[in-house]
Amino acid sequence: MEQLMTLNQATLLSYSILCYKRELEFGWRVIVGSVIGFFAAAFGSVGGVGGGGIFVPMLTLIIGFDPKTSTAISKCMITGAAGATVYYNLKLRHPTLDLPIIDYDLALLLQPMLLLGISIGVVLNTLFADWMVTVLLIILFIATSTKSFFKGVETWKKETIIKKEVSRRLASSNAGAGDATYKLLPGGPTNGVRVRNDGYKTPEVSIVENVYWKDFAVILAVWVILLLLHLFKNYTPTCSTTYWILNLLQVPVAVGASAYEAVCLYKGTRVVMSSGEAVITWKVHQLILYCCCGILAGIVGGLLGLGGGFILGPLFLELGIPPQVSSATATFVMIFSSSMSAIQYYLLRRFPVPYALYFVAVATVAALVGQHVVRKIISIVGRASVIIFVLAFTIFVSALTLGGFGIADTIRRIKEGQYMGFDNICAYSP
Repeated sequence: MEQLMTLNQATLLSYSILCYKRELEFGWRVIVGSVIGFFAAAFGSVGGVGGGGIFVPMLTLIIGFDPKTSTAISKCMITGAAGATVYYNLKLRHPTLDLPIIDYDLALLLQPMLLLGISIGVVLNTLFADWMVTVLLIILFIATSTKSFFKGVETWKKETIIKKEVSRRLASSNAGAGDATYKLLPGGPTNGVRVRNDGYKTPEVSIVENVYWKDFAVILAVWVILLLLHLFKNYTPTCSTTYWILNLLQVPVAVGASAYEAVCLYKGTRVVMSSGEAVITWKVHQLILYCCCGILAGIVGGLLGLGGGFILGPLFLELGIPPQVSSATATFVMIFSSSMSAIQYYLLRRFPVPYALYFVAVATVAALVGQHVVRKIISIVGRASVIIFVLAFTIFVSALTLGGFGIADTIRRIKEGQYMGFDNICAYSP
């Protein structure tokens, strides 16, 4: 069995080297893949999920890469799309409050946990059999897409009530029916934050004045430290003492950063105000639960080669965060995890650079187009629930594509009589 595993690893290594040197060849595969990748990136950037659930099957089934190479290129595409989306969002303000559209307090709470979870997910990816990952994916994605869909329906109904109330108030004040535009009705105290009454229009400001630089510096510092630990780990023998020390050093860094933010939220020295309603009074079990959800999002991302937004997006919506802010914050958090993986894959020569650059360009353009189009639609129809429905749709399609691909691969392995149990993590070499 060990000789067979060694032979398979040598074959995969040879195949990875060939893939790394593969030149970009335009043909019907690349054209079809570009179209699918474009729409996946556009929908993924709007929903705050990245689109990796569609990128991986597309790169494997249409372009013809092996699953590991597809995962690596998918991470690059997620990074490109997330980077373009974050750049777009850094210039936007909250739809109703005088705040940035990105909630930095939520990002500080969950970004370190997400990165820690991805490290755990990568380890579990080498341990779990593929069919186990497929089952987990189908259950989790169907559950989150269903939850998001019903959240979208609930938000749609609330928006309908608000639109009717606004029309009634305008009519009672002798306003013309043609002047009735959709306005959000702010509810509850806002902790001194100025409330704007301009509906879902998100005005643009300078990036410099729209970034909380202290919070951003902390988030960036956590990312740099964990990236360095990952890079050092990749060049140490698997299961060696140094390997486990470098793995364990991630825990105090990530937990320490999130715990500090959690304590501040619990004491009230920092508050999550982007919900636009009464300031959230955090309880200990709530903070622990949301941190665990951040780790779970990272584990799923590490297991499946995704960005983690599939869990963070629905999680933010459950907190009462507006869909625009939920999507922007999830994407902001996700760019750190996807970029970390992309850098590691590049240093390990896991993907052909020409193909990666091309599909990153496709994803970047698609993300900008998707953001612009959806913001226009929201401004016209006055319903931010559009974002929630896009989120639910993207997650559901990802469940079908990744789940279907995983089931087909599992059936093939069973027919070939391949080993379907747990793998030995210590036999894995990066």
